Amino acid sequence: MTTLYGYFRSSAAYRVRIALNLKNLAYDQAPINLVKGEQRDDAFLAHNPQGLVPMLMTDNGIRLTQSLAICEYLDERYPEPALLPGELEERARVRALAQVVACEIHPLDNLRVLKYLVNELGAEDDAKQTWYRHWIHQGFSALESMLSRESGSGDFCHGDAPTLADICLVPQVFNAERFECDLSAYPRIRRITENARALDAFRLAAPGEQPDAN
Repeated sequence: MTTLYGYFRSSAAYRVRIALNLKNLAYDQAPINLVKGEQRDDAFLAHNPQGLVPMLMTDNGIRLTQSLAICEYLDERYPEPALLPGELEERARVRALAQVVACEIHPLDNLRVLKYLVNELGAEDDAKQTWYRHWIHQGFSALESMLSRESGSGDFCHGDAPTLADICLVPQVFNAERFECDLSAYPRIRRITENARALDAFRLAAPGEQPDAN
């Protein structure tokens, strides 16, 4: 059985849950509590030296890390439904949209960065919130413009079916809502997120639906 090592509020693990659900793949979950530091336990580091989630143990015993790499692995191994379009230029666009979130927003706003700001640099809670919201608005402003101006957008980030871009967007919107970011300036992002959340694959991947939710 495929096993996903993750944490219910990890947006990177959230992405992989969506991808697994879209592919209609059965999987077990092995929760790793990031708040308690379980990602730094020797037993987990032996599997993933980065000490990060998600990690996917495939049904043939292969360990995979990094959410985008895992999603593309799943897309290549299980081609239907496709997470990336068939045309070269369209695939590049979807990857670019996904990476606005996964490479530009998420690395600056993830848990270990926020904890470093507070614990090592002495940032107060208000400063942490200001940091978080700044990078959300920087990234979402660019993403909203891309989604609104480029012809490839539809009911989802690209066309009328979910792709890797939506897999990245929806977890980041969840986190932005959790940090009480004002998303009123991003109507396209909000509409796409609503469309995605109406699908079981996204709904069942949501943090509140996970066995380790608290």
